[in-house]
Amino acid sequence: MGREIHFLSPMDLILTSVLIGIGLAMDCFAVSLATGGHATGPGQGKTAVILGLVFGFFQGGMALVGWAAGAGVVGMISPFDHVVAALLLFAIGGKMAVDGIRDGGEEVPANVMNPVAVLILAVATSIDALAVGISFAFLDVAPLVPVVIIGLVAFVFSFVGVFIGGRLGRLLGRRMDIAGGAILILIGIRVLLGM
Repeated sequence: MGREIHFLSPMDLILTSVLIGIGLAMDCFAVSLATGGHATGPGQGKTAVILGLVFGFFQGGMALVGWAAGAGVVGMISPFDHVVAALLLFAIGGKMAVDGIRDGGEEVPANVMNPVAVLILAVATSIDALAVGISFAFLDVAPLVPVVIIGLVAFVFSFVGVFIGGRLGRLLGRRMDIAGGAILILIGIRVLLGM
């Protein structure tokens, strides 16, 4: 375990971790909005909890992996990590958009909680957390507090995103598929361009 970096007080560390967590959680929030468009009725709460737990776990977990890996392993994958994340987002976003267009406005519930799709989205949206974890290693920051906070923030944003997406889904119907797919593709473009 690293020692606490000398110029961060405990309150500074908590505040900094919350702000980092919010920045990292924005992709999770956008994905949860898109997914929440399908999550209406009694299954909405379950969907919100599952996405929140999976996204929160992966955000915190990837930050911890980044801290543990330090510069060694990540130096080898960092040149193309954004390409992998973008391709995953393009694939899932494209499928969502195509399904929304193909269904022609019919209200056919999509299997948004497919475990493979959820895991792919969790990995794609948490790759940035890996880089944040590396910065913790470089700064010699003990990872426990930041990792827990990053995971909790991702949980909250994902949980809330499902409910907001559910409301939008009721208003937009299957057009939410197209909008959700477009959101994922735009996130992929942003990741690819390094914005």
